[in-house]
Amino acid sequence: MSSVFGKLFTVSTWGESHGKAIGAVVDGCPSGLEISEEYIQVFLDRRRPGQSMLTTQRKESDKVKILSGVFEGKTTGTPISLIIENIDQHSADYEQIKNWYRPGHADEVYDSKYGFRDYRGGGRSSARETAARVAAGSIARKFLSEKCGTEFEALVCGEIQTAIEAARKNGDSIGGIINLTIKNPPKNLGEPIFDRTEALLAMAMLSIPATKGFEIGEGFNAAKMLGSEHNKLGENHAGGTYGGITSGEDIFCRIAFKPTPSISQIQKAKNKNGEIGEISIKGRHDPCVAVRAPVIVESMAALVLMDLWLRNLK
Repeated sequence: MSSVFGKLFTVSTWGESHGKAIGAVVDGCPSGLEISEEYIQVFLDRRRPGQSMLTTQRKESDKVKILSGVFEGKTTGTPISLIIENIDQHSADYEQIKNWYRPGHADEVYDSKYGFRDYRGGGRSSARETAARVAAGSIARKFLSEKCGTEFEALVCGEIQTAIEAARKNGDSIGGIINLTIKNPPKNLGEPIFDRTEALLAMAMLSIPATKGFEIGEGFNAAKMLGSEHNKLGENHAGGTYGGITSGEDIFCRIAFKPTPSISQIQKAKNKNGEIGEISIKGRHDPCVAVRAPVIVESMAALVLMDLWLRNLK
């Protein structure tokens, strides 16, 4: 089970949703970058659960601690170890469904592939793991901001508060779309064959739990356009990349998130023996995972560009 992202700027995440802690090890960060727990915390607070009725009511402070790789406020060039303790996990909520595969979840395929699964909130398949990505991504985005002036901004598309509240009251959930803009990206990143910038961004975004779609530039709408329309100078219909290489223009993408599969409505489910039954999932879950996803999207984009920036130094 691979838990490592990147080639030169690498991130290894560890921990489970209901374990003692989660965290990340960042390797390949250049020395001399000013970094602090307070800086990282700003981004973790954007992702933190329990901040409104539109998110899970799990109360996690998500306080990060830097265990290594930083001395006197600056990176040393050695591996940076980050830890975030879990303090509000309610594992008992999952006891009644431990023998059932939750519909829409990775439960069944995990059990089929590995012969074992952590039924407490999904273990490694839980979106709780993304807190570690945000912590690691904050380091990449700070480097790119200071070195290149690159900034990342992701927003939920449309006003969906009313729809979320209606779904929650009905014991249901909804999906959502995130718009990502990368301003002032470094020029000449990416390679023209397999490690195309858009291909790596797509892989990064689709590695986020609950994602089901990715577009860059005009995306699928480009199929409806004329070449003379799509090619117009200054309009950036390609989304900032050509032949897999960044042009220096802003990069803009869209990422689709499916509805949260954990809902309290009674649903059909099956167990390891193939028997069909009915379950209602207890616990505290986001009625729309897209609400807390923007900072995760930004962080994964930063990790991609940081890794490509280092590759350009070779």
